[in-house]
Amino acid sequence: MRKQEVRTGGETGQGHSASSPAEQVKALVDLLAGKGGQGSLAPQTPDRALDSPLGPHSNDWRIQKHREALLSRVRGSPELGSPSPRLSSLLLVEGLTDLQLKEHDFTQVEATRGGWRSTKTIALDRLFLPLSRVSIPPRISITIGVAGVGKTTLVRDFVCLWARGQVGKDFSLVLPLSFRDLNPHEKLSADRLVRSVFPHIGELGLAGATRVLLILDGLDECKTPLDFSNTVACTDPKKEIQVDHLITNIIRGNLFPEVSVWVTSRPSAAGQIPGGLVDRMTEIRGFNDEEIQVCLEQLFPEDQVLLGWVLSQVQADRALYLMCTIPAFCRLTGLALGHLCRNKPEPQDTELWPPRTLCELYSWYFRMALGGEGQEKGKASPRIEQLAHGGRKMVGTLGRLAFHGLVKKKYVFYEPDLKAFGVDLALLQSALCSCFLQREESLASSAAYCFTHLSLQEFVAATYYYSASKKAIFDLFTEGGVSWPRLGFLTHFRGAAQRAMQAEDGRLDVFLRFLSGLLSPRVNALLAGSLLAQGEHQGYRAQVAELLQGCLRHDTAVCARAINVLHCLHELQHTELARGVEEALESGGLARLTGPHHRTALAYLLQVSDTCAQEVNLSLHLSQGVLQSLLPQLLYCRSLRLDTNQFQDPVMELLGSVLSGKDCRIQRISLAENQISNKGAKALARSLLVNRSLTTLDLRSNSIGPQGAKALADALKINRTLASLSLQSNTIRDDGARSIAEALGTNRTLSVLHLQKNTIGPVGTQRMADALKQNKSLKELMFSSNSMGDGGAKALAEALKVNQGLENLDLQSNSISDAGVAALMGALCTNQTLLSLNLRENSISPEGAQDLAHALCTNSTLKNLDLTANLLHDEGAQAIAVAVRENRALTSLHLQWNFIQAGAAKALGQALQLNRSLTSLDLQENAIGDEGASAVASALKANTALTALYLQVASIGAPGAQALGEALAVNRTLEILDLRGNTIGVAGAKALANALKVNSSLRRLNLQENSLGMDGAICVATALSGNHGLQHIKMS
Repeated sequence: MRKQEVRTGGETGQGHSASSPAEQVKALVDLLAGKGGQGSLAPQTPDRALDSPLGPHSNDWRIQKHREALLSRVRGSPELGSPSPRLSSLLLVEGLTDLQLKEHDFTQVEATRGGWRSTKTIALDRLFLPLSRVSIPPRISITIGVAGVGKTTLVRDFVCLWARGQVGKDFSLVLPLSFRDLNPHEKLSADRLVRSVFPHIGELGLAGATRVLLILDGLDECKTPLDFSNTVACTDPKKEIQVDHLITNIIRGNLFPEVSVWVTSRPSAAGQIPGGLVDRMTEIRGFNDEEIQVCLEQLFPEDQVLLGWVLSQVQADRALYLMCTIPAFCRLTGLALGHLCRNKPEPQDTELWPPRTLCELYSWYFRMALGGEGQEKGKASPRIEQLAHGGRKMVGTLGRLAFHGLVKKKYVFYEPDLKAFGVDLALLQSALCSCFLQREESLASSAAYCFTHLSLQEFVAATYYYSASKKAIFDLFTEGGVSWPRLGFLTHFRGAAQRAMQAEDGRLDVFLRFLSGLLSPRVNALLAGSLLAQGEHQGYRAQVAELLQGCLRHDTAVCARAINVLHCLHELQHTELARGVEEALESGGLARLTGPHHRTALAYLLQVSDTCAQEVNLSLHLSQGVLQSLLPQLLYCRSLRLDTNQFQDPVMELLGSVLSGKDCRIQRISLAENQISNKGAKALARSLLVNRSLTTLDLRSNSIGPQGAKALADALKINRTLASLSLQSNTIRDDGARSIAEALGTNRTLSVLHLQKNTIGPVGTQRMADALKQNKSLKELMFSSNSMGDGGAKALAEALKVNQGLENLDLQSNSISDAGVAALMGALCTNQTLLSLNLRENSISPEGAQDLAHALCTNSTLKNLDLTANLLHDEGAQAIAVAVRENRALTSLHLQWNFIQAGAAKALGQALQLNRSLTSLDLQENAIGDEGASAVASALKANTALTALYLQVASIGAPGAQALGEALAVNRTLEILDLRGNTIGVAGAKALANALKVNSSLRRLNLQENSLGMDGAICVATALSGNHGLQHIKMS
């Protein structure tokens, strides 16, 4: 405890002064009690800073000087120190995913559709504090984020806030270093590392009571990869060792063991640090919709018209909009589109905008840079062809620098690097260079330079490779090495494509996209005269398209590299393959597309197609082989439909592996109407034990029995994300229902459960009822078409007396008679949560209707009651009508096919004159006749609540229709009237037609099968010419 600074020196002495073990224990207990809320074995570090707003040792002049020095470095950036909400709250993540470790940043954003994988967040001011009272502060923390997301900005914000005493008050010292500072050094000691950068710290030291935070920003920019397996341990802080060895020893704790270390990195580079050494990992999320708009507003604060146009272009292109979740890319996009709009294209360029591809967008940015965006207002932009030769030469040297940096994974450059590649240092501050390179002042060495975004380095590198490959005779990737002669652009392009396909980390993916895009006719037109020769693409484009498509043959696996080939074809504007597969996807014709190139195109569409944005529908005859090839891409689908594919249990093993992946983003999956048995259900259940994304699982119409249901139920006892499960039309029987009931006893997240058509009898129903007495989270239970009978109904009734969570209960076709209904209605008298009750197709007689009526007079929450296809007759319906007069909650009442006649219709009509809550009444397939229709029509003249009235096949003739017509002439609320299957004839049609001339509320009218004749149809059609409310009418 003393080491963790929970105990002071005096408290330590107090413990030692106790003579016996019992007294020592008592002293420790008293000590913890005296600490009050902070008496925890975990150090509550914030409280050590309460003595001063700037934290411990704040009065030491060297620390004060250090704070001032840090503030002076960021004084030129007024926005620092006020982090945005995005940087003020980081995502807490559990390690790196395969996607992050192996793929390009752009691929990560495209695959995940710009979303983030964690909902857990941590505030910036708690970044280095314990997560709970029984944990300790992290020693090694890593914050990851794709290039351009704001990692360095975050570090600068934190340092600025710390220097002002606003965060990290428990740290006496914060020492921010970047790998850009360390790269120029070959060897360093731990002491010299700190003192060479922060000489003003003096002898304060980095151990003892002083708590220090060492920040290492930009691990991905380290010139030498960290190798933890082959680094020799070093514990001497004065010994000079290689810089990468120094960093590994600091992270391992061999050096500065008491110092907290914060590393920022792109995800792929963060994988160099073994997970066992990392105490906390956080991630910076990208922009959300609102932040994208705010970013663009900051670019055009005084031109709302320009802002609106730029924003509309970004929102219209889904792929572009996803990439704009990266802040640096969003700004680059805004600048390029703003330049495009300000400088209206010349007549020959009008077909070149807006940009359709990534390469086109960057070409516009290039034109902005080459054309001098910063010139005086009102002055015409110079033509690209008029650019000085020196400008083109500068672009060429920058391209060579960018390309060789990309090949060697080098993203930070120093003056010797620039000189080696012929970059004129005197021109670095020119408008042209400033659009591509940004200068960073190093703390301990000469200035460092990097491209304003990684993608710009890749684009400039592609322009260099494009130009150089037309005259190079050796492999450009092995400059300075030995290679076979390579002649001609196509040969070099093939070499670049092969290297990109073989690169396991995807670092050449976007480079190859840009290289392909430079052969697009639109890009050629944009850059002709500056970087490209007019029309030269025509000699290469078709052959390059064939070469790229050739990369997808010979059983190529559907992987990120293969999908990138489709991106290249898109940049080339050769979209026939993708368009053909998309048409098959929309029409349900995927079964005939079985080639490797088709599968790859489908995987590509899963990422970029608007069709797949909300839901991926792969239903109907998808083969196991195609599905297996798509598994890596299915991870990132939000909603996935795989219905009616004849999938059997082996496919469930595959899907289970997907759902078990920590990358998995699937929220909804439907596997209805396949051939899944118990074995397949068990495979899915195993995945639910670890899955944290799935909220809806639809397994209806399969062959899952009691054992499969038990496996799923066991998973529900642990799973805390699944909210909806459908096992409709399986065979789980009583045993399966018993297992699920046990799960409901502990599960608190499942809210929707479908168990229709599962041969569940009274025993299984009893178990479910017992579970409902405890469960408060289930909102919807669909239990129709089972065999529960009156015994099961009575058991559920007892549960409803206790349960206060269930809102929707479906008991259709369950052999429930009056005894069961009496029990249910008894429960309904006290239940205050049930909103919908379905009792269709049971055996409820007039006697049971009396119990229903009594419950409706008492209950004040039930809104929907379905009594279709029972045995109510007039007597039962009249009893319900009396209840409707008093009830103020019911909004929907279904009485279809209940042998109701005119007497009950009259009673219902009288009830409607008083009722103000019922909005939908269904009396279809009851012989209410003209007399009953007239009674209901009379009620409509006074009723102002009913919006839907269903009177199909109700023995209504012309007199009834005439009465309804008179009501419609007065009524202003009815929107739906269905009179299909009656005999209203021409006279009835004319009456309704006259009403339509004045009625403005009716939206849907069905007059099918009513012997209207030509005259009746003409009358109605003529009336419609003056009616502006009716939207749908059926008369044929």
